Amino acid sequence: MIPAGFEYHRPADIPSALAILQQHGDEARVVAGGHSLIPMMKLRMTFLTHLVDLQDIDLMRGIDIAGGTVTLGAMTTQHELITHDGLAQTLPILREAAHQIADPQVRYMGTVGGNVANGDPGNDMPGLMQCLNAEYELQGPEGTRNVAAREFYEAAYFTARSDEEILTKIRIPVPAAGTGYAYEKQKRKIGDYATAASGVLLRVEGGTCTEASIAMTNLADTPILAVAAGEALVGSTLDDAARAAAVAAAVDAIDPAADNRGPIEFKKHTAGVILRRAIDRAAERAG
Repeated sequence: MIPAGFEYHRPADIPSALAILQQHGDEARVVAGGHSLIPMMKLRMTFLTHLVDLQDIDLMRGIDIAGGTVTLGAMTTQHELITHDGLAQTLPILREAAHQIADPQVRYMGTVGGNVANGDPGNDMPGLMQCLNAEYELQGPEGTRNVAAREFYEAAYFTARSDEEILTKIRIPVPAAGTGYAYEKQKRKIGDYATAASGVLLRVEGGTCTEASIAMTNLADTPILAVAAGEALVGSTLDDAARAAAVAAAVDAIDPAADNRGPIEFKKHTAGVILRRAIDRAAERAG
């Protein structure tokens, strides 16, 4: 289908983009890669009279690694996450996850900011950002503020970002050396959302797990930070009993809905299998 008519804006800087949003209010929306918004406009599920394209805002691009923090411009593409050598060395779980998003055509245009900003529970990066304890920078008419990824998602497609704010940067603390990581995903076919996916970070010292962070994707209205699952691993030697307890805690925390990817019990079973794989792989890489 063809979307309804709209006026197209392509500002060169953030203040200009914010001014357009303020001027037109609910009738305006920003677009990054366009993979979520444009299909909704074509299906006439969203009606906008002003579309604000962020492609020309250079300050929203780039990857910076300094002072123990990775900073991603919101317009950084998934392809750039994959091909950046410094990022592959510093935060390899981002490359591992980005490789599993859709297909190369989507990854060349799809942005990390667009993936995390619109609150789609099927997107891969929101759960991963919770696992990594990332922070989002939001710029709006009242200035700049930072919101933790773990506090950003309120419900499906509802977030802490106001309509007049733009998510401009993502900051991620670099995990300690020797931290094991894994992002595992099960999907029906290339390009599909996950039936279940999980990001895991594990730190092991002297044979004992000292830190664990676990997040689950597309298994509720929001990404799930499985706190109890991580707690089941901390203090253990990552033995089978601890891993089984972590899986049980995570499955208890999710709330999947039945859809064309399967019934609830199938999704819970799949989530358990995927999480166990992620824990196993992260444990192999730790230390």
